[in-house]
This record gives sequence, structure tokens and C-alpha cells, in this order.
Amino acid sequence: MTDHMPGVPGVPGVPGVPGVPGSRPYLAAQRADLLRFARGSRVGRGFGYLDGDGAVDPERPVELWITCRMTHVFALALLAAESPAPGGPDPDELRSLSQHGVDALRSGLADHEHGGWFAAVGQGGEDEVVDASKQAYGHAFVVLAASSAAVAGIAGADELLRDALDCLDRRFWHEEDGLVVDRWDRAWTELDPYRGVNANMHTVEALLAAGDVTGEARWHERAGRISARVAGWSGANRWRIPEHFDTRWRPLLEHHRDVPAHPFQPYGATVGHGLEWARLMVAVQESLGEAAPAGLLEAATALADRAVSDGWAADGAEGFVYTTDWEGVPVVHARMHWVAAEAVNTAEVLHRVTGEQRWADRSRSWWAHIDRCLVDRRRGSWIHELDGANRPSGETWPGKPDVYHAYQAALLPTLPVTPSFAAALAASLGA
Repeated sequence: MTDHMPGVPGVPGVPGVPGVPGSRPYLAAQRADLLRFARGSRVGRGFGYLDGDGAVDPERPVELWITCRMTHVFALALLAAESPAPGGPDPDELRSLSQHGVDALRSGLADHEHGGWFAAVGQGGEDEVVDASKQAYGHAFVVLAASSAAVAGIAGADELLRDALDCLDRRFWHEEDGLVVDRWDRAWTELDPYRGVNANMHTVEALLAAGDVTGEARWHERAGRISARVAGWSGANRWRIPEHFDTRWRPLLEHHRDVPAHPFQPYGATVGHGLEWARLMVAVQESLGEAAPAGLLEAATALADRAVSDGWAADGAEGFVYTTDWEGVPVVHARMHWVAAEAVNTAEVLHRVTGEQRWADRSRSWWAHIDRCLVDRRRGSWIHELDGANRPSGETWPGKPDVYHAYQAALLPTLPVTPSFAAALAASLGA
């Protein structure tokens, strides 16, 4: 567990913050701390991978997904008009950080020869490309970052969003399947046979944001088509989501059995994805209204209930296990911070749309767990990975790469269920 310094009664270890974990003052303090930590990620070609102390890891490249996530967060913080915290970025710096992210996505991370974005480039030389593959996962985050930056009025973000949506549409979207493919080579000549749900999940998130920003209904409609496919697969598998597929979208249930803790393609059912999909399906339902695929709210509730019954304290210790097998038996016992972040987000959303008190009760319990075990008061941010006994670990996620999940968890309770984060913040400013 993290060190707990003396604090105000009712908020363990948070000096000067009234209330309890999950309360509005507590969430504001979390956002301020996360931004203080995140400001150190800026490097010449984007945003770098942060270590446990908030310094950029010099051994890691500048990765597309991290640069996009950080750009998204800084744009949200700018829109939220947060009061500058001691040692944290003020609005001018937040604008500068957001602009830096957009500029990086339009320059060094962009493939100006073949189109699209490199998965990773070097921290040093301007021409160094570390991973030239074109990945749907990273491209979805380009759409998300550009959407948020466009709402925040960052120069070049509108053009970036236009280009990112065009690329996603032409290169990754498969109309017949109603899903995105996963990975191409640099020149878009060879398509990897692997198909995955993770990239499609973040594509749903990105398409919801893009639809809110552009006003184009087709993006929300595509998010609905993807969600309906995943709901169907999950319902047929007792609400444990098949994550990995072949070229014909047939589930590969034994994929990566030999590397069960893979950071992006773990074996078995990923507990956190059941929770994250539940939240996104509610957002799709609310965004599309009567045009939404049937049964999404029911699927969201079933996915969340399965994730909680399989994952929460499944091995006797508090926290969510990372993965289970197809019978719900824990496989990887590590606790990932992003799973807890998605858990409180999903509980918040389901409580609002269903009115069921159990989700509010769960949210309070999970925020208390986050406060006890994940918030790092000594070094900042949240510990990204704990072992099965809730001790800091780093087997899968060493360091604290980014603040995307934690910042969204500290922001979502202050916003409506829809529209997406940036559009909701903009609407609140205009109210």
C-alpha cells in the first residue's frame, strides 16, 4: 500500500481536503495532483513514458498512444478551467502542452510518406522511427486527442481530426463486419491476421467523441455497430468478453495462454474490459437514443455484474484481478490501476441510468480502495500495478506511463453521462 500522511479527518492522507474519497473536493485534488505529475511527460517529439517518480524513461520511445492520451488529458484540463494548484500547470501551460501534443501528431509521429501515424518514434533524432506499424489502437487515440483538442480550440486540431477520421475510415473500418481491423505495416500493404476487441473498444470511445464534436451521426452509428457485435459475443460467452479473433472474427479463446499477463492481448477474460465496455455501451445507448441497437443497457449491466463477480476480491484480497479463465477463475492476480478507474466510472454511470443503489455503494467501496492502495501520496499519480497482496509491482506496467484512466475517473462524476468528456465540458462552460 501507499504511504498515508496525516490529513483531514475523513480523507486519509489528503492534507487540507475535506470529504471522503470520491467526493467533489477529493476528485478536484486528485485531478490537480495528476496534472502536476503529467506535466513532466513533455519531450521533443510528443509525450514520454513516465517512471514511478514522474520522469520520462529515457529507454522508451515516444509512443503514439501515450502522446495521444496526454494530449487528450491536457485539453480536458484546459476546458475544465481548473484553478492552478501549487506546482501544477496553469491554463497557459495547459494550452501549451495541448498544442505541443497536436503539433507532435502532425509532425514527427505522422507518416508523411504513406499516411497515418507511426506506433513509436525515438526521443532523439527527428527521423528515427522505432515502430512503423499502423495500429488501430493508436489511431483511435489520435481521433480522441484531436477531438478534445479541437473543442479546446488548439490550432491545427480540426485538421488533425479530419485526417485521423479519414484514415480510420479508409484503412481500418470494415463496413461488412462493422468493426475495425487491428494492424497494418507501414505502407498499408500487409494486414495482420489478428483481430482484436481492445482496438475496437477504444474506437468506440473515439467515435463517440468525434460524433459529438463534428455532429456527424455516422460516427455514433458505427460505435453502435461495434458495441452490438461485442454484446452479442459476450452474451453467448456468459458475459465474459472474447478478446482475440482470427481474420473471420472467430474467437481465439486460447490466444496468449503462454503469456497471460500480456499488456495489450492477455489470455482469457480481461475484467477491466468488461467494466469499460459496460460504460461505453451506456454512452452509445444514450447518444443514439431510439436508434441504438437493442439491449445495450441490459448488456452493460450484465457485463459489469460479471466483471465484479469474477474480479473483485476474487482471491481473498481487495481489488480487481487482471484476468480470469473462461470459468471465472483468476489467472493473473495483479491489480491494474486502470481497472479500478474504469470500475468507479462504470458504477457512477450505471447508478445514474438504473437508479440502483448497489452501484453507488460499490463506487464508494472502490474509491476507498483506490485511496488506500493506488494513490501515491509520496511520489504522485496512481501506482499503475499492484501484486495480489496490493503491494506495488511492475511486472506488466513498470512506472506510471500516463494519467489518462485516473484523470478520467476523477473527472467523470462531475459530468453528465453524455456527451463525451470534451463536449460535456464545453457545454458546461457555455451554460
